[in-house]
Amino acid sequence: MSTVFSFAPGLDVQGFTPPLRLADFKLVAFDMDSTLINIECVDEIADAAGRKAEVAAITEAAMRGEITDYKDSLRQRVALLKGVTVAHMEEVYTQRLMLNPGAEALVQACKAAGLKVLLVSGGFTFFTDRIKARLGMDFARSNVLEVADGVLTGRMVDQPWGDICDGAEKRRTLLEVATLMGITPAQCIAVGDGANDLPMMKACSEAGGLSVAYHAKPAVRAQAMVAINGGGLDRLLEVVR
Repeated sequence: MSTVFSFAPGLDVQGFTPPLRLADFKLVAFDMDSTLINIECVDEIADAAGRKAEVAAITEAAMRGEITDYKDSLRQRVALLKGVTVAHMEEVYTQRLMLNPGAEALVQACKAAGLKVLLVSGGFTFFTDRIKARLGMDFARSNVLEVADGVLTGRMVDQPWGDICDGAEKRRTLLEVATLMGITPAQCIAVGDGANDLPMMKACSEAGGLSVAYHAKPAVRAQAMVAINGGGLDRLLEVVR
């Protein structure tokens, strides 16, 4: 890695010389939980089952990269959600979930510059569908929780593209959307905070695009071209204008 350039406190870049032009990019991909929004949805859903601490510990280990099989870790966590009602998930959305600072401003700036916006998450469609609509995003991919009679079964539903949106699927989705758009990964930005975001972030940075870590785990910060450690997501606009 090249020399780390420091801006105002809480913003670091490496591997390129800023500023870059936002309009030179065509696609931006965002993780959702703890990136675009303030919570890890699976942890908050687990709170209804009295299992938040147990689920949160698995989430934290997975995000740090200490659990190598993300799919297995997610299946473990979802199994612990069995019996939680859809009404509780609604409560999580309305009472606990907030957009992170600068999220809306950054998404709107990207759209104004002509970029398409992808939401790709290891979380759940119950939340991603709403965030996609709320922010006017173009594409979304995430996991479907199985529901029977208004209650979670503790399982997920397979989708046409596969079973679980993990790090490999995030990378594949970004590359698939880029191909559909007729662009290269060099024209893509990937924004995330956890280990399962690294594959899509690397797909961008290794091709000449941009990888961005937002209040991320140490291993993710170390590998990102832009690390926002203080302030909101819109601090990216200090680097890419």
